[in-house]
Amino acid sequence: MNPVKKVRKAVITAAGRGTRQYPASSAVQKEMFPLVDADGLTKPIIQIIGEEAINAGVEQICIVTQPGEEAQYRQYFKRMSEETLDAFKGKQWAIEAGEKLQDFGQRLSFVSQDSPEGYGHAVYQARDFIGDEPFLLMLGDHIYIPANATHCATQLIEHYRAADMAAMSAVQVTPSRLLHLFGALRGVPLDVHGRRYRVEAIVEKPDEAYAAEHLRTPGLPPGQYLCHFGMHVFPPAIFDALAYHIRNDIRQKGEIQLTSAQEYMRMRLLGRDDGYGACTIEGQRFDTGIPYGLMESQLALALAGRHRPQIVEAIARLLAEQLHSMSRL
Repeated sequence: MNPVKKVRKAVITAAGRGTRQYPASSAVQKEMFPLVDADGLTKPIIQIIGEEAINAGVEQICIVTQPGEEAQYRQYFKRMSEETLDAFKGKQWAIEAGEKLQDFGQRLSFVSQDSPEGYGHAVYQARDFIGDEPFLLMLGDHIYIPANATHCATQLIEHYRAADMAAMSAVQVTPSRLLHLFGALRGVPLDVHGRRYRVEAIVEKPDEAYAAEHLRTPGLPPGQYLCHFGMHVFPPAIFDALAYHIRNDIRQKGEIQLTSAQEYMRMRLLGRDDGYGACTIEGQRFDTGIPYGLMESQLALALAGRHRPQIVEAIARLLAEQLHSMSRL
């Protein structure tokens, strides 16, 4: 078995058109929408996601964008100007936030997806940036909030190292009624706690009948399945799998799918000793790419952050007012 390499690089896909967040997404990329993070600072979504990767030990980040968007990101992720520094004189928290912003920007590289041909096609654009190293893949519109002090990406990378497998996908136990939203897989438990699995099948958004017949994982209750959590550690072989799909124009619903490439890599490119693993994450994912998900993401960050007491008090007040209004109807 090959020694597990350090995960130094991450890819964050941010090339979606953001149609579900129109009209705001016509003014600014949806990945740049602001949220108040758990530390109390207001940041664009992509920075919150990138800091998740950095906290897990990642040193360099590649953002996959639409053509022409790199300049907008570069303009934001840079050091404070002298004029801005003067404006924040005496506000040390802002100076420190600016220094972190500059550090974040220096870690960034960009590639563009010149045509909207699917998630797998977007990931493929980062092949030259990755080279021959394993890497962390994250969605540019998902916020991850851990259930404990260990970040979700850190949990994934720790499982990847401990399992000594070539690939490791984060998963979450998901009811069958939600299968139409996620890639799903069948796994064989590798520990008594059901935290880590060897993957035996991967399918993009299966229907309930197919999942019941082909994707049942031992140890899970009936109607519960392992579904993608929105982050993976992949070897460079994933690009060979994606290249095969692009070269042979293998698509689902007109797009090059990452899930199909994952299954091809698992079956054709990874040896039995390398293996493809999955691990459950103690935490939750929130989709900021839809209006309700953006609101839910902000609420979840608030309840996990430094302003939790004030937010809990505000929610209680608002609920009381709502109940009072309803009682008068």
